[in-house]
Amino acid sequence: MRVAQEWKESLGRLVRRHRDPVVVQALRSTAAATIAYVIALHLSPEPAPLTAPLTALLVVQVTLYSTLTTGIRRVNSVVAGVLVAIAFSLLVGLTWWSLALVIVASLAVGHLVRVDEFVPEVAISAMLVLGVTAVGNTAWARVLETLIGAVVGLGCNLLLAPPVWVDEAGESIVELARRVRQLMLRVGDEAAGHTPVENATARLHEARRLDHDIAQVDADLRQAEDSLRLNPRVQEGLLHRIVLRTGLDTLEICTVVLRVITRTLTDLAKERESEPLFPPGTGDVVEQLLSEVADAVVSFAVLVTSHVSANAESAEDRLAAALQQAATTRDKLSRLLLEEIQRDARQWQLFGAVLTETTRIIDELDTEHRSRRLMEELDRCARRQHARLSWVARLRA
Repeated sequence: MRVAQEWKESLGRLVRRHRDPVVVQALRSTAAATIAYVIALHLSPEPAPLTAPLTALLVVQVTLYSTLTTGIRRVNSVVAGVLVAIAFSLLVGLTWWSLALVIVASLAVGHLVRVDEFVPEVAISAMLVLGVTAVGNTAWARVLETLIGAVVGLGCNLLLAPPVWVDEAGESIVELARRVRQLMLRVGDEAAGHTPVENATARLHEARRLDHDIAQVDADLRQAEDSLRLNPRVQEGLLHRIVLRTGLDTLEICTVVLRVITRTLTDLAKERESEPLFPPGTGDVVEQLLSEVADAVVSFAVLVTSHVSANAESAEDRLAAALQQAATTRDKLSRLLLEEIQRDARQWQLFGAVLTETTRIIDELDTEHRSRRLMEELDRCARRQHARLSWVARLRA
C-alpha cells in the first residue's frame, strides 16, 4: 500500500513537472528551432541559415496568443531592419559614421513600427545585412529564414496545442488566500492579549510582504489569460478571465485592508504598552472575528477558482455561512467597543478603525457585491468589443 502511494506521488510530481512553464517552453523551443533549421537548409541560399532556428526559438511561447503576437513583432522587426539596410547600402557603404546612422535609423524605425521588445532586433538585422558584400541576396535570405522560423514556431503551437494554465493560476490564488488566512489568524491570536510593539510591527511587515505574493499571482494569472485567448479548446475564455481577474482584485483589496489593520494594531500597541490591546473579553471577540473572516477569504478563493457547478455551489454556501457568522460577530464586537468607548474614549479612533476595516473585508467578499462586479466587467468588455468592431460595420456601410 505504501509503495503504491509513493508511486502515485512520483507520478503526480512527474506530471506537474511536464506541465511546468519552463519545461514546456524548453521542449517546444527546441523542437521548433530544429525543425526550422532543417527546412531552412533546403530553402535558404545561405550555407548555415541560423536565423531560422533563432527566430523559432524567440517566437515559440508558452501560450498560443503570445506566440502569435511575438511572431508578428519578430517578423516585422527583421523586415524593417532589412529594408533599412538595403536603403543605406544603395546610398553609402559601411563606415563608422554610416554604421552609426544605420543604428539610429533602425532604432527609430523599430519604435515607429511598434515591435516593442524587438526594437534592438531591427538594428541587429540592419547591421548584419549591411556588413556583407552581397547585400541583396543576404537581405532576402534573412527575411526568408525569419519567415520560416516564425511559421514553424506558430505551427508547433497549432499542431501541439499549448496547455491552458487556468488551474495553475487558480492554485496560486488559493495559496495566496491561505497565506492571508494564516496572517489573520496570527494577528487575531496576538490581539486577544498583551502584544508588544515589536510583535505588532512584525505582523505589519508580513502584511507588506504580501504585495510581492500578489505580483507573482498576477504574473501567473496573465499567463492563464493568454492561454485562454485564441485557444480552440476553450469555450468560455472571456468568462474565465473575468472571474479569475475580479477574484484576484478582491483578494488584493483584502490584503491592503489587512495591512491597514496591522498598522492600526501597531499604533494601538504603542498607545497601550502596559495593557492588552483590547479590554478583557473584547480581545477574544476580535480573535474570533478575524478567524471567521480568514475562513471567508479562503472560501472566496475556492469559489472563484471552482470550475464544476457542484463545487462552485458548495463553495458559495460555505462563503455565505462564513460571512453571516462574521457579520454576527462583528455586530457583537461593535457593541462591546461602544461600551468601552463610553467608559474610556482615549483610543476610540483606533477601535473604530479596526471595526471599519473588518467590515470592509466582509463587504468585499459578499456574493451580491461580487455578482454586481462580474456584471459590470462583462458589460465593460462587451462595450469595448462593440467599439472595436464598429469600424467594420462602418466600412461595410
